[in-house]
Amino acid sequence: MKGEENSRRKFIQQTALAGAGLLIAPNLLTSKNTSSYSNQINDRKISNMKTRKLGTLEVSEIGLGCMNMTGNYNPPANYQQSIKTIRTAFENGVSFFDTAEVYGPYTDEKLVGEALKPFRNQVKIATKFGFAIDGTIGLDSRPEHIKKVVQESLTRLQTDHIDLYYQHRVDPNVPIEEVAGTIKDLIQQGKVLNFGLSEASAKTIQRAHAIQKVSAVQSEYSLWTRNVELNGVLKTCEDLGIGFVPWAPVGAGFLTGKYDTTTKFDKESDFRSGFPRFSNEFLPLNMPMIEWLKDYAEKKNATPAQIALAWLLAKSPNIVPIPGTRYEKHLLENLGASKIHLTKEEIQGIEICFTKFPVFGDRMGKAHMSSIDYTI
Repeated sequence: MKGEENSRRKFIQQTALAGAGLLIAPNLLTSKNTSSYSNQINDRKISNMKTRKLGTLEVSEIGLGCMNMTGNYNPPANYQQSIKTIRTAFENGVSFFDTAEVYGPYTDEKLVGEALKPFRNQVKIATKFGFAIDGTIGLDSRPEHIKKVVQESLTRLQTDHIDLYYQHRVDPNVPIEEVAGTIKDLIQQGKVLNFGLSEASAKTIQRAHAIQKVSAVQSEYSLWTRNVELNGVLKTCEDLGIGFVPWAPVGAGFLTGKYDTTTKFDKESDFRSGFPRFSNEFLPLNMPMIEWLKDYAEKKNATPAQIALAWLLAKSPNIVPIPGTRYEKHLLENLGASKIHLTKEEIQGIEICFTKFPVFGDRMGKAHMSSIDYTI
């Protein structure tokens, strides 16, 4: 049993952006509690958060990434706490929630499905397919596999449709045209409403879009990870009318300003322990940029995380960041970014200042980077 658990943990640590490999506790919310919440929610005031379009999909301008509620950057959070955070997000105007089958694996979709069940038709759920969750770190986007796992995700999410279904990573063994065609069939069947791609190259996006309209592309993007500005991905999305969803919009926590050179990341439960830029070698070299961001945020009467998110919101009306957190306090801090309006001059000033701070270390480890689509 111990050997099996160790093998499972090793797989989860290597799988790109998967969960921590630990099962959450059984459902702690009874149907009675869920029903009671459903009756109460209509009496609570929902904030007037603005919306944006991902293709034709209308969502709140800031979404909630639910990944780390079941692991990745720490051990899995308390189940009830996570339920409460997701529902607090909804109460404050968030209508866009992001998960994936590989988070957990599987447990994150169950969590999101349970939390959103009382108001399912008032929110948009994004989830992902594409990993071979079989003890390997392989990818699997074969049409027959997609048709199988979509039904499993629907069951875990307790819904009859997925608002946005991403290919989590581009599978080099399956032509993207076949993947897009499979999603097109699922859309015609009503199981999926919109098609998305994650960490895909500009060329792959174009090829997929020619078969089935792509509504959104998700890639890492923040003040210290700006690859998509240089590799044509953002330009392609703009040209084709595709929305862009930055994951890790606050730099996997770095841009919150809450880490320093003494910060240690647990090797068993935190992916960042294997990310070069968070290493003992490079983290100290990256600290000057966060010190500058702290000073700038203070002058704007904001937090560093809020400035990082406000920068993304100001870059394009087609960008919808999905900062992740398990805590209500951090959630509300992130949502406060919607009230910060940066001018074009301020955006340019921030970017000019950031050019003075080179980023040391790659954004992810070799195992994670190996699944990124570099097709040109």
